[in-house]
Amino acid sequence: MKYFNSYQKDDTMEFKINLQLFTEEKTEKPTPKKIKESREKGQVLQSKEVNSAFILLGAFVALNLLATYIGITLRSFTINLYEEYLNVDYLFSIKNINGLLLVTLYNLFKVVLPIGFVCLLIGVIASYLQIGYLFTTKTLAIKFSKLNPVEGFKRMFSMKSIVELVKSIIKILLIGFVVYRYSINQLNAIFNTIVMDVEVIVNTIKEITINLGLRAGIVLLVIAILDYYYQKYDYGKNLKMSKQEIKEEFKQTEGNPQIKSKIKEKQRQAAMRRMMQDVPKADVIITNPTHYAIAIQYDSHQFAAPKILAKGKDLIAENIKKIAKENNLPIIENKPLARTLYSTVEVGEFIPPELYQAVAEILAYVYQINNRI
Repeated sequence: MKYFNSYQKDDTMEFKINLQLFTEEKTEKPTPKKIKESREKGQVLQSKEVNSAFILLGAFVALNLLATYIGITLRSFTINLYEEYLNVDYLFSIKNINGLLLVTLYNLFKVVLPIGFVCLLIGVIASYLQIGYLFTTKTLAIKFSKLNPVEGFKRMFSMKSIVELVKSIIKILLIGFVVYRYSINQLNAIFNTIVMDVEVIVNTIKEITINLGLRAGIVLLVIAILDYYYQKYDYGKNLKMSKQEIKEEFKQTEGNPQIKSKIKEKQRQAAMRRMMQDVPKADVIITNPTHYAIAIQYDSHQFAAPKILAKGKDLIAENIKKIAKENNLPIIENKPLARTLYSTVEVGEFIPPELYQAVAEILAYVYQINNRI
């Protein structure tokens, strides 16, 4: 904990101020940039219980669907084992042991791989539905802070660890209770297997196992749904930002507002200077006469329509008229046309067709004055 210490000259009094009291509380929702950066670091909204629940349910559903295939495979393997290996001489020779091992592994893979593939596929789909596509290597980076025993001790007794412990205890108790109640109800069926045929025993054990697994999976699915909403709450809480953090992020992404304002001001000044330099090229200045001034140029060899070289209001309009007088440009008063041109046409644009007639009359008048026609 950091403190700011202030001492008097005689060292008789000491003031300690906890700087954490001045820390701004994180109450704001995370920005898209913060969410993106956290995602790139591997910090995503995901509940591992959702994956576990769907994988467990998928495994037992697959086991139920593949029960016939698994039974045929194991039966064929058992018959083959007794007929070809247990009745041969020198069973424990290296050659026979190697052959038996290969056959056993082959049949084991035939039984396990389909179920394993289903579990893998369900796990990938469950993860994708929660976090989408994500590839990052930042989670593989070595964090030396994890080697710190003090930090490790803090993590062991953190709120997150306590929540995980409570969640594990609840999960064990609920699943254990469901397994216990179902097993108690199936005791008679289990004891009766003593007098059953082998095929009946296998079918009974299969049904009990699958039903037991499905019930455990459903309980785990309910826990997973509750855990997902808790993870969503915790994820949002950890990503919350303070108002100062949002301001700093805005400065980094959008730039300092003061600097941007100065840049825009300089850009406006440069555009204004360029506009004023173009005023002497105009053929006529149309005014309000006191509030607006529009500089128009028309060259039939270059342009299909008259073009606005400069426009301004109040002080800018006065400067345009001043430059026009210095360059002996005609200044024509037309209040409606001046207001319309100022509000509808930007500098550098051509006048719209609906204003051709009004502007053409003024240009014809100017050309007549200058003896251009």
